[in-house]
Amino acid sequence: MTSSRPYLIRALYEWIVDNGFTPYMLVDTSHKEVHVPTAFVENGRIILNISPDATHSLVLGNDLITFNARFSGNAMDVNVPVSSVLAIYSKENGQGMIFEDQEDSPTDPGTTSSGEPSKAGPAPGTRRPNLKIVK
Repeated sequence: MTSSRPYLIRALYEWIVDNGFTPYMLVDTSHKEVHVPTAFVENGRIILNISPDATHSLVLGNDLITFNARFSGNAMDVNVPVSSVLAIYSKENGQGMIFEDQEDSPTDPGTTSSGEPSKAGPAPGTRRPNLKIVK
């Protein structure tokens, strides 16, 4: 089954924009195919404003998100693999979604990564992700 992540990103983007808010996307820049302005990367992550006013030619594809934007006055093409998107949320109220790392999660919630039935619950000490408003 294909990943639900690109569909959720598109749905949340549309919902945020339809409500008059600014969609922000948190990206893990450690993926080799991420092409973003490195001057704005902090701790291996970057927050991108993907609103219609901030981007040109935005494409929210199934495998890749692409657009052109200005950073410090310089136009740049941005390429972000969907698998590197950690969250999409509204700047104004923080509502949105955090995504788990797809490579670490099993293909089926009832199986392990090898496809065998899962016998144990979540690993000890694991927590659900939280979305925090950063000002």
